[in-house]
Parts: sequence; C-alpha cells; structure tokens
Amino acid sequence: MRQSKMFIPTQREVPASAESLSHQLMLKSGMIKQLARGVYTYLPITKLVLQNIENIVREEMNRIDGNEVQMPVLAPRELWEESGRWEKYGKELMRLKDRHDRDFLLGPTHEEVVVDLVRDELRSYKRLPLTIYQIQTKFRDELRPRFGLLRGREFIMKDAYSFHIDQESLSKTYQDMYNAYEKIFTRFGLDFRAVEADSGAIGGSHTHEFMALSEIGEDTIVFSENSDYAANIEKAACLRPEEKSDDAEKDIEKVDTPNVKSCSELADLLGIDLKETTKTMVVNVDGELKMIVLRGDHELNTIKLKTFFNSNTEPELADESDILEIFNAQPGSLGPVNSKIPVYIDYQVEVMKNFPVGANEDNYHFINVNLKDVEVEDVGDFRFITEGEMAPDGSGPVKFREGIEVGQVFELGTEYSEALNLTVLNERGQSVPVLMGCYGIGISRALSAIIEKYHDENGIMWPKSVTPFDVHIVMMNVKKEEFVNPAEELYDSLSKQYKVLLDDRDERAGVKFNDSDLIGIPVRVVVGRGIKDGVVEVKFRNSEKTHDVKLEDLESFINEHYN
Repeated sequence: MRQSKMFIPTQREVPASAESLSHQLMLKSGMIKQLARGVYTYLPITKLVLQNIENIVREEMNRIDGNEVQMPVLAPRELWEESGRWEKYGKELMRLKDRHDRDFLLGPTHEEVVVDLVRDELRSYKRLPLTIYQIQTKFRDELRPRFGLLRGREFIMKDAYSFHIDQESLSKTYQDMYNAYEKIFTRFGLDFRAVEADSGAIGGSHTHEFMALSEIGEDTIVFSENSDYAANIEKAACLRPEEKSDDAEKDIEKVDTPNVKSCSELADLLGIDLKETTKTMVVNVDGELKMIVLRGDHELNTIKLKTFFNSNTEPELADESDILEIFNAQPGSLGPVNSKIPVYIDYQVEVMKNFPVGANEDNYHFINVNLKDVEVEDVGDFRFITEGEMAPDGSGPVKFREGIEVGQVFELGTEYSEALNLTVLNERGQSVPVLMGCYGIGISRALSAIIEKYHDENGIMWPKSVTPFDVHIVMMNVKKEEFVNPAEELYDSLSKQYKVLLDDRDERAGVKFNDSDLIGIPVRVVVGRGIKDGVVEVKFRNSEKTHDVKLEDLESFINEHYN
C-alpha cells in the first residue's frame, strides 16, 4: 500500500477527554474518529489490525468445530420477552420502534436469536453437540462511555453458542473454549489471567473472565502467588473466620453521638479503630428491604448479595424516603438492634464482640453490642475481599492487579432453552431441554488491550501477529529518481513476502519518522543518502538501534531478525 493513497489522518494533539493511553494513541495515529460519545469510525489501519485479530479468532474457533454465521443485529421485542430479558436487561438495552410502532432492539448479545435460529432445526440428540459463532457489531447504551474502544456504545464482538444433550458434553466444550481462548490471547501477545467471575446479565452458573493485565483496567483481579487461584474482585470469596474474640461481653449501652454519620466519625468519637466499628445498610432485594451489617472498614458487594438471595436483579441501596418511613432515622444512624426488617450480618461481624451500631435514632448509637442483642436472620459473605487477606483456597495472602476484560465463557445450562422452548428427543425418546454455553471475545476491546501493552512514548509497537503491515519503507526524497527507483523496487520485491507500506509522501523527514513511530510498523527501511552506495537503514520498532544493510542482503536480514 502506498501511504500517499491511504487515509491515515495522524494528529499531534488529542482531546483532553481521551483518558486512556490506547484511546490517545488511536486518535494520534489516525486509527479512529469519534462520531458520538462511545461511537467511532474505524479507519484503514484499524480495519487491517481487526482483520488480523478476527482471523486468529476464526482459526481457533474453527479448530474446535465452530460454525460461523451472521445473525441479525435487529431483534424483535417478542423474542426477548420470551426469555424475560426485555425488562430485566435494563437501561443498557438499545431499544427502537419501526414505522409500524413495533418494538425492536439492537443486539448486545444473541442468546435469544441463536435459540430462535436452531429451535426448529434441532430435533434429536444426534445433532448435538453443535457450536455456532459470529463476529459482529454489538450495542449497549453505556451510562459513561470512556477509554475509547474499551467502553463504547457500539463495539465488535465474537460471540459463540454451544448446544448439548448433557452436562458432560457441555463441560467438554466449555473446556475446549477455555483452551482456545488461552491460545487466542497468547497469539495476541497479551499478558492475561483467566479468573472466576459473575455471570451478570447473561446468566448461568459457571463462568470465567479472561483479563488482560493493564494499569488502565476497570476490573480488579484478585490472585494468589502461591497457587493458580484468580478471580474478579466481585466474585472473590472471603473466608469465614474460625476464631472469635475472647473478650468478655459487656452490657449494651446507648450513647449520645451528635452529628455522627459515618464509621470514621464514630471511631474518632469513641477512640477506637475503624475495624472495631460496624456499618449498617438497607438494601432493596426484589422489592423487599433487608438490613446488612458489615465491619466498618469493609465495602458492600451487591453482586454477592444477588447470589446469596438468588435475586433476579442486583440489589440496590434503599431510598432514603423508605428508610425514614420505617425507622424515622437517617441512614447514618441505623443499626440491627430491634430492627423492623430482617437482619443479615457479614462473617466478620459474626466474630466481633462489644461493637457499636446505630440506635435507629438520629444522633444516638448503641455500644457494647453482641450477637445476643440482635435477632439475626442469617450470616453470609457480603463484602469485597481486601488485599493481603487469605485467599479462598488457603494458599496465602491475595494480591490485586488491574485488568481489561477481553473475553468470557459461560455455562448457561437450560436457562434460555427452557424459556424459549428449545428441546430435543434424548436416547429414550423423551423431550428434554437442551443445555447451552455461550462464549464472548471483545474484538475491539482486545485491540485496545494490545495497544495498552505494546507502546512507548513515541507511539504504538505492533506485535507481529496483528500488525497492519510488516515493513514500512520510508522514501526520503520523492522527487529524485535515485531514491524513487530503489524504493519502488524494494516495495515490489518485499511485497512478495511481507505486508508493506511505502511512504511516498512529499513530507519532511521529521514528519515521516514521527508518523512511522506513531503507526508502529515492526520493521522500518529508510531509503536515504546511503542508497547511492546500495545501503539502506533498517530499524526495528522495538529497538533504538539502527542497521546499515546492503540491498542484496536486506531480505535475508529481515527474515533473520523479524520475529
């Protein structure tokens, strides 16, 4: 490709709103252009990289017998009402109406559509297992689109769906997909971890996320250096303490705590450590209010609450108006003693003694509270794990790393097949619901994750597996034949073996070199002053060193050093 004919609108400055490094570099290198918040045009370099990413994904999906299809982006409301997700999915669902006032949506994922595709075709267990996948644009109405392609409203995803007669078959495909994802992300050159995760709006009971380790990551990975344990922080379990405090229990006492509305303020007033306080929250679980009590230094994990209560949606903090109506007290003064709603305490509170709680009366707290003073409905793990505490597998203290979610695999079971009436006849001729799995890879997110890892202060440094071009020939003078002719000959000869970009623009040397570093092609060949002696300058993007190479040795030199 000739650079003079290619649309690469590089920039020297980028908007301050471009927070992530990958977003900044994609704007500067002319890879994307924003149309609206979270909506981007992919320019030629981006398309070339995405094609390489997609080809890797296709190769590994086909290797495990995936069938590629292209399903509609537009789906009717009725199909999503069958599954129950038209309302359940929430405000992220892009909804629209056609000219006949019929409701449709733009697919964020395609469980309903793929079931509709196969439910009239799959009749017998003999047709199973079956895996179908596609690479397609998806839509989610993100509340806060940010970080460029990492959190957009329109994005590219590979989504696959598998169908099975029994759990053994589903587990095998799940593991095949898991292994394929490891190969895919390794081929991308990413530093990644597979972690236990929550199934979120997709559903199902068993799932792993594949997280690319990155400082810009919006997810926190919890892991042990002494084992292979790793989990998303939302999923990481907290161990139930075995030892209780041996302090003697004191008598409960009501004390005046004027203007105290937080655990830190209470700790300061009472002269105790924050760990010795408790915090009380009222949450709405499927329309019912429940009181949750945690240690004062811990944070509530609503994902764990959703699992604990088997809730249809993620629990939310109760409205202050509802709290005032029930307790006649502000949220900062609530406590579990004589509570008017069911009380659930975290494992850590279970082993505490003589702790303070709100008195359900503004400006007052109880001190020296013990479990005998509280009517407890149940005990559970309701909090986020903290760095340094014991890993759930007991292997040692956990550490935290930030990560970008680039893929996730799910065992769905019969959740969608039962809702959408997908059944087959088993070996005994009985009609049974089909077991399903689904498996996603964020194609455009993976692109951003690759840039987050492969860059320096001058621009992108593409790994060989996804690079838009292998060789960048930079012609230093486009007006003199002694430069043009050798550059054209090199372009023709190297193009037989490599993907080559020829910079034939009439620009200053500084502009060409800056753009070359910014675009990040692995091998740069400069046709400059040395050409009169039959020598070109070769520089690899991942090194500062330059090499003077004779023309007749150039191909063998690149073959030897480009890896």
